[in-house]
Amino acid sequence: MSAVPRQRGQAPDVARFQEVFRRLRHDKLELLDEIYSPGVVFEDPLHRVVGLAELRRYFAKMYAGVASIDFEFGEPLVAPGRAMLTWTMRMTHKRLRPGEELALPGVSDIRFEGALASYHRDYFDVGALLYERLPVLGGLVRAVRARV
Repeated sequence: MSAVPRQRGQAPDVARFQEVFRRLRHDKLELLDEIYSPGVVFEDPLHRVVGLAELRRYFAKMYAGVASIDFEFGEPLVAPGRAMLTWTMRMTHKRLRPGEELALPGVSDIRFEGALASYHRDYFDVGALLYERLPVLGGLVRAVRARV
């Protein structure tokens, strides 16, 4: 997808999407209603979720252990009804190496129907997010990465 000039209605949707993710916390999951359609399909390397109610439940589980989280976004690629966002998520988790910040880069493919996202697919290194942070498995994953 190539970058195109921003058209009326596109940039505010992407900017609003980014702003919601900057503000999203475990106690502010109602913000998801501002950016997702009721029938949204959300996918990441770990799950596939269909519907806004299921998406809220999924985010509730994900954010339950998060001590702090922030998203830094790169310049989006915007096309009619679609955006590709690069980002770095910075977070600390209450159970996975408490107090240690994780900086995880990723990309989101988002398709819009009007002002709301109807499809959202995240791409990121699940090993860096989860496997490397588990006590026993983390050491094994880091050892394998060092040899490759």
